[in-house]
Amino acid sequence: MGQTITEKIFSEHVGKEVYAGEIVRSPIDMVIGNDITTPISISAFNLSGAEKLANPDGFSIVLDHFIPAKDIASANQARISRDFAKKHNLKNFFDEKDMGIEHALLPEKGLIVPGDVIIGADSHTCTHGALGAFSTGMGSTDLAFAMISGGNWFKVPESIKVILSGKPEKHTTGKDIILEIIRMIGVDGALYRTLEFTGSTIEHLTMDDRFSMCNMAIEAGAKSGIVAVDDITREFLADKDLARRPKEHYSDVDASYSQILEIDVANLDPVIAYPFLPSNGHSVVQAVADKIKVDQAFIGSCTNGRLADLKVAAEILKGKKVHPDVRLIVTPGTQKILREANHLGYIDIIVDAGGVVSNPTCGACLGGYMGILGDNEVAISTTNRNFVGRMGSRSSKVYLANSAVAAISAITGYITDPRSI
Repeated sequence: MGQTITEKIFSEHVGKEVYAGEIVRSPIDMVIGNDITTPISISAFNLSGAEKLANPDGFSIVLDHFIPAKDIASANQARISRDFAKKHNLKNFFDEKDMGIEHALLPEKGLIVPGDVIIGADSHTCTHGALGAFSTGMGSTDLAFAMISGGNWFKVPESIKVILSGKPEKHTTGKDIILEIIRMIGVDGALYRTLEFTGSTIEHLTMDDRFSMCNMAIEAGAKSGIVAVDDITREFLADKDLARRPKEHYSDVDASYSQILEIDVANLDPVIAYPFLPSNGHSVVQAVADKIKVDQAFIGSCTNGRLADLKVAAEILKGKKVHPDVRLIVTPGTQKILREANHLGYIDIIVDAGGVVSNPTCGACLGGYMGILGDNEVAISTTNRNFVGRMGSRSSKVYLANSAVAAISAITGYITDPRSI
């Protein structure tokens, strides 16, 4: 009986052939915590009486939500992780000295490797499936158990095969593909399943596209998203000092899937998710017709804060000005991305246009820091969620889009089709 990539990854880790629906105890290659969730894990770790981490090199703490500290509470929260990292001589601890949003930073550091099993106390941990790994979010106490034991229990998920065909047009990206999938199946359409992205379109998608797609798998209720390793993956990994030896897995032709979705990407317009669900997707053509005025444009987050996002923003903004009624906030995913964007001139273009560039942070995405929306304000945002109050006031509205849409809308003051320029 054939196996999916996900089934093969778990089979390799547990030492026997396993299939969807089975409950397994699997070792974990990388456990990821951040400044919000890790203190809870540390408390549980200490209460257990544990003296040391089971796999210290397989544990990363990234302070990325409220750092540099936005207030006393966040400073004290970060201190808990700093003290723990120092006590255990943690190699993979990242704060202001080497900043980044966790799901952008760890792949950049070579700490995520094809074939891995990865967990993190952040729902968007599924991002790392873009590198051919099984990666999923869990709770803080689940993290503590992995810190203590080196593993955890999993129900091997069924997989939904997503067959993508055709070459996407300019300004149609991985973000639009995943928003279209979520529109099709809803926010619970992939509940506890893996979204396995396949088809001829994959060869046209950059790693940045793939990270975006896997990142938002959770917004369809999925346990994980995954893309098989290919030459684009290998090129991304080539210059990195990888933490482990990659293990490439591929689904068998007779693997079993719970569902098969087919999408012709060649005919896909940029997708805008209207409030208040990522599944409320509409063509950018419809959004233009609806004449949606925006107060803030945000480009960043673990979904779309990568170099390609800053590049497209700079290309659109060059020689233009942000609309007087709009705030443009740009958050690079890591310090390395910020430096590269600066070297390439993107930062100057963004600032000259009237945008502001912040340090890497998740803060604006969750309505906590560096870009909070006021009452009745409207944002066009490259983030991953647009629930009620997600980016600030409960009366505010968030429209999700790709970086090109956000950039051109910052100029016009209304949600605008980037293909119109």
